[in-house]
Amino acid sequence: MKGAHTVKVAFVGKGGSGKTTLTSLFAAYLSGSGHPVLAIDADINQHLAVALGASAEEAAALPTLGEHLPLIKDWLRGDNPRITSAEAMIKTTPPGRGSRLVRPFEDNPVFAACFRDVAGVRLGVTGQFTEDDLGVACYHSKVGAAELLLNHLVDDAGEYVVMDMTAGADAFASGLFTRFDVTFLVCEPTLRSVGVYRQYAEYARDFGVRLAVVGNKVTDDEDVEFLREQLGSDLLCWLSGSSHVRAAERGRARPITALEPHNLDALATIQSTVDATPRDWAKFHRQAVEFHLRNARSWGNERAGQDLAEQVDPEFVPGPPALAGA
Repeated sequence: MKGAHTVKVAFVGKGGSGKTTLTSLFAAYLSGSGHPVLAIDADINQHLAVALGASAEEAAALPTLGEHLPLIKDWLRGDNPRITSAEAMIKTTPPGRGSRLVRPFEDNPVFAACFRDVAGVRLGVTGQFTEDDLGVACYHSKVGAAELLLNHLVDDAGEYVVMDMTAGADAFASGLFTRFDVTFLVCEPTLRSVGVYRQYAEYARDFGVRLAVVGNKVTDDEDVEFLREQLGSDLLCWLSGSSHVRAAERGRARPITALEPHNLDALATIQSTVDATPRDWAKFHRQAVEFHLRNARSWGNERAGQDLAEQVDPEFVPGPPALAGA
């Protein structure tokens, strides 16, 4: 189903580039315009809730996707006969006939357990490292729940799903980077930040990931010229220094309408780019299956004690028709 309105976006970039800030500004901009927004914090630092306006105490009290992984698996499995048990599901298990496809703003046990309203945004967080994780787990074990959820998430016109990703090229350690219609790379006017862009762009190109660059922390025309020289046509827009952002970082949140006009224009450009990008559900599902088979061969089959390629339903494509039972 090509041509459907597209709404899944991710923000990536070098650590410290401001991707969490951009994620929160864009989510607030959409919400302030009356659009429903579902946001997921998949960054190891887990600062999105505070950036949206929650207090540190409120952010710390949020439930996490990682701690509810058994519930997520059991709910999404539904009565799919190809999945022998919820325990047999791995982070890349794709949906098939009998699986539960979910809408981003419906009421179900997963959203009730894992998501909370923060400043008008439906927010889920993957969870921070715990002492038990240190030295024995990678952060991608935390974001697996988000990847599984996105594989089963069917969004439609006027619904926005926004994710704050892990820093740098770490996002390529799982198939999560293919779950978005547009990936916005936040780039400072520095050679280090441009280096992360080039690495990400090379990887993204191999998988047909649409990448657009948003400049950040721009202070003058020289910064703009540098970004244009280094990024070429990939540079979509840029944001300059913001007293609005500094106030939020000091715990004094302001309405998004108080953001500087140029920065508001940049957010509008980001939204128009998302809205103009067609969704190809067949490609979306094909990539999910590709990464599932890779993970199955690499480690999943051994862990599950079975051939997880059998979980793939060759006649199934997700999307609104599948959700409606068409």
